[in-house]
Amino acid sequence: MGVIVVLVVASLIIALGFLGAFIWSVKKGQFEDDYTPSVRMLFENEVEQKTNKTETK
Repeated sequence: MGVIVVLVVASLIIALGFLGAFIWSVKKGQFEDDYTPSVRMLFENEVEQKTNKTETK
């Protein structure tokens, strides 16, 4: 029975740690831009090609 209490307390501490990390990341703005990362790979090549063309001229 004592092991169950220790495991419940340990899991609550870990869960509160993850909750604190999530709240901290939301306050720091980690989830502000949810559109750009999904399309960044589509436009990355275009930017590289433009810089390569300007360098070769």
